Amino acid sequence: MTKSVACLLLLVSASCLADNMTVDKIYHPYVLANEREVEWRLMSSNTDAGNLLAQRLGYGQAFTENKSIEFYVIGERDSDDNFTVSGYEIETRWMLTEQGEYSSDWGAFFEIEKQDSEANYEFSSGLIVEKELGKVSATLNGILSYEWGDTAENELEIAMRGKVRYRYLSAFQPSVEFHVGERFVAIGPGFMGTYRFDGQKQLKWEASFVTEVSQPGKHHTLRFGVEYEF
Repeated sequence: MTKSVACLLLLVSASCLADNMTVDKIYHPYVLANEREVEWRLMSSNTDAGNLLAQRLGYGQAFTENKSIEFYVIGERDSDDNFTVSGYEIETRWMLTEQGEYSSDWGAFFEIEKQDSEANYEFSSGLIVEKELGKVSATLNGILSYEWGDTAENELEIAMRGKVRYRYLSAFQPSVEFHVGERFVAIGPGFMGTYRFDGQKQLKWEASFVTEVSQPGKHHTLRFGVEYEF
């Protein structure tokens, strides 16, 4: 990888401040001009705190040739096993380089999330890099987050997510992905695919099952997502 990617890896590994890191989507650096999309994500985790279930439903669209914005409603299962709206999020993605312009493709994203019931907030920014070597693609996200609010601790978190995938078929691409934070490392298999229709219409799906390897015990996370772009 490039020197910039190596610096990003060193920054994350040397500076992680979070107690753990939620397993979440691994972003790719690309934005299509005039794209619109509807997205649904699900994450189910087995941890010391119990079985956690969260879902996100979002709508987004490109507002320039290389920038897009997306709005999410976040739902979580509470301690009484009721599924309720827990927060809202606005996300912007920015494609920094054209695909194939350089040896690696670069992008960035910015998110702000607010809890539904309390005045707690989280702002995240991420740098995205993807490099292709034949039919293999390597993707890395370096993420910096800050939490604040009435009941939230003012806390800075640095984390990293990534995957290496084999582009076997457009509709089926196996991968290995990892998620890293302070005292948290998870790794496991993943799969993704794209079904293309007329014009820009396409359906993307992804799934992964990662296991924490940094702590004793068996903590697993199932992640699944579907995007329809049109």
